[in-house]
Amino acid sequence: MKKVKPQQTTDLIKSHYFFEFLNIKQPHLIEESELEQALIEHLQQFIIELGNGFCFEARQKRLLMGDEYYFVDLVFYHRILKCHILVELKTEIAKHEHIGQLKSYLNYYKKNIQESNDNPPVGILLVTSQNKTLVEYAIADSDLDIFVSKYQLQLPDKAKLEAFINNELKNTK
Repeated sequence: MKKVKPQQTTDLIKSHYFFEFLNIKQPHLIEESELEQALIEHLQQFIIELGNGFCFEARQKRLLMGDEYYFVDLVFYHRILKCHILVELKTEIAKHEHIGQLKSYLNYYKKNIQESNDNPPVGILLVTSQNKTLVEYAIADSDLDIFVSKYQLQLPDKAKLEAFINNELKNTK
């Protein structure tokens, strides 16, 4: 099977990610730090799920803004698109403050980390659910590439999986 090479940022982001390889028995009880640790322990499978071109760079990347430290959950460099990918993990529905947090990190990277030959950084907020209208308004004024994607820790049953695939195929046409 030939790997598809992403040409732009929208080519590398999925609307849904499936982390069933983590084998988490009670997904509704997981904390963000536990989810992050599990993804690091299964880094190879996680990068495969993310897609072609992702290179792991850092976990809990410390950023000094003013006199306070902030921490980006996971940082990747995309070798094909030549940009940093900042991933924030949340074990809840997407909230506007999560998007604001990610915007701050992306702006910091753009000003302080991005090299002259890099493309602007991309942010991925991974959440359990999202209000698409809220997300649309929260990122509407941004010149940054911010994506909010849903993740599931277990594959849905066959009927739900078929419905999901059919819906995704319909949305890509």
